[in-house]
Amino acid sequence: MSQFNVPAYDVEKPTGRCALTGDAIEPGETFVATLVEDGDDLQRVDVSVEAWQSGKRPEHLFSDWRTVQPEAEVKKKLFVDDAVLMNLLQRLADAEQPQRIAFRFVLMLILMRKKLLRYDGTDRRDREGGEDGPGEQEWWRVTPKLDLSKGPLGKWDNDTRIEVLDPHLDEAGIREVTDQLQQILQAEL
Repeated sequence: MSQFNVPAYDVEKPTGRCALTGDAIEPGETFVATLVEDGDDLQRVDVSVEAWQSGKRPEHLFSDWRTVQPEAEVKKKLFVDDAVLMNLLQRLADAEQPQRIAFRFVLMLILMRKKLLRYDGTDRRDREGGEDGPGEQEWWRVTPKLDLSKGPLGKWDNDTRIEVLDPHLDEAGIREVTDQLQQILQAEL
């Protein structure tokens, strides 16, 4: 349980089966991993390349990426494309659920660590009354790279500003969300 009193995302590892056709996905075979919205949660659903190319998609698709089915009992380090992380950051811009806000904040920190986002400052804004009542919120302003494929050596996209709400996670909260990211993306972050 996090400080937001919501359960953590429970994302399964690859099952070795296409969720849409039931066909086996063999070790070393490429498939499409997806995140689908299930109420307030994100669930991982794996789809064979053949099913994906024939137009089959899971309902409530949130995000997708190609990956390779790992060998049995071999811990695999998978390189996660920086564009996937940036896409997730942007797609979560309108998130209102505390878990997704925390998820987005940690994504931002990861992209800053990779030098793909530049910290430009923090704005304090009044929060409207709601579940937590009125108060102040901190929004981090960051600038992305113009071309992510150039990595940290690329130029900054000074025409684009991204604002990310700081959920004021403690170290345990950051660790919890990072663990969830690792489960979802099957990567060493």
